[in-house]
Amino acid sequence: MPLQNIPLLGAVADDFTGATDLAAMLVKGGMRTVQTIGVPRANESAEEATAGADAVVVSLKSRTAPPAFAREQSLAALAWLRASGCRQFFFKYCSTFDSTDQGNIGPVADALLAALGARFALACPAFPANARSVYQGHLFVGSALLSESGMENHPLTPMRDPNLVRVLGRQTTGRVGLVPYATVAEGAAAIQAAMAALEAGGSRYAIVDAVSDRDLLAIGEAAAAHALITGGSGIAMGLPENFRRAGLLPAQGARAAELPRLAGFAAILAGSCSPATLGQIDEAAELPRLILDPLATPDAGILAREALAWAEGRLGARPLLIAASAPPERVAALQASLGRERAGALIEAALADIAEGLVARGVRRLVVAGGETAGAVVAKLGVRRLRIGEEIAPGVPWTFAEGAAAPLLLALKSGNFGARSFFRDAFAML
Repeated sequence: MPLQNIPLLGAVADDFTGATDLAAMLVKGGMRTVQTIGVPRANESAEEATAGADAVVVSLKSRTAPPAFAREQSLAALAWLRASGCRQFFFKYCSTFDSTDQGNIGPVADALLAALGARFALACPAFPANARSVYQGHLFVGSALLSESGMENHPLTPMRDPNLVRVLGRQTTGRVGLVPYATVAEGAAAIQAAMAALEAGGSRYAIVDAVSDRDLLAIGEAAAAHALITGGSGIAMGLPENFRRAGLLPAQGARAAELPRLAGFAAILAGSCSPATLGQIDEAAELPRLILDPLATPDAGILAREALAWAEGRLGARPLLIAASAPPERVAALQASLGRERAGALIEAALADIAEGLVARGVRRLVVAGGETAGAVVAKLGVRRLRIGEEIAPGVPWTFAEGAAAPLLLALKSGNFGARSFFRDAFAML
């Protein structure tokens, strides 16, 4: 019989939208999943926080934090997950391997491995459903190498080297090997043997190629006995079946994704400057929308007050769209004027204040675009955990927020995810 009220899989995610991306994948696999906002409080019992979930994802805001802080937070999350009874652990980062040469993927993975007393972990950010694939150790976005995909212009983590063996190798003192596609195509047994050989040869990590969901399922099966798995959400595709084979997980079917229905106003907040989000904003031209201009008004409080005043008379049957998203040249001008960190903090603070004001005015269905923006919004709203529901698009589910001042359905979207019609699709589901 499956264990009751004890989670099987514990995950540490380096941002909020990435955490919901992973949680959605696990729900699709039939695992009832809870996402906590940060490490649960010391006075909150594991049973209260997990509430019978099969998987728990602790979402942090550590992707672009100083490496020492990212390690500290990730180790605290791991300690809580271990105390909750989890049997296997997952370090989730972006499918575009967002990091710098200083980290944070390598330093955090090193710290988690050491804490678990493990010597080896795979690394695979591939997510073919969202056009992320790894071939010969190189990360592709669609048909373009990562370094030619637009990620080279990312304001916080510009990715100019698509070779993940090299990228991860610069972030860790351990050796990084490769399980190439020719091996992956042979299936789980061949992948498992290749990883064992790399570990025996002194490698700490293996970048594993994957270009299809079939590859991800085989990699997941090959990692059934690994203490730690690292990667994007795609690699989690094969993990639920491992627990079923072990007799620990029943078939949940559609029940794993059930959420309550809520009436109320709807809104969209966008802070991401990714080409995908910019296209989604353009596609939503029929919605009442306000584009914030932090360059002209570099004050978060004023921006928020003006936005809420604009929203007052427009809340109704259609969702409102409030965005601080901008093309690269506009972002560069803001960063040149305020500095990169201050510019990012300004936008996050303004959108978080706007979210709080919208919920106070009756918004009960809210889409947030951008990982950093999502982190700021859930913190401002006092959300403690999310029950994960049905996907709107690959990697983006609706969730039910627990701990906020009012009942709330939230969709936290990574900036790069979703079709151009994503905003319309999200509300059509409800």
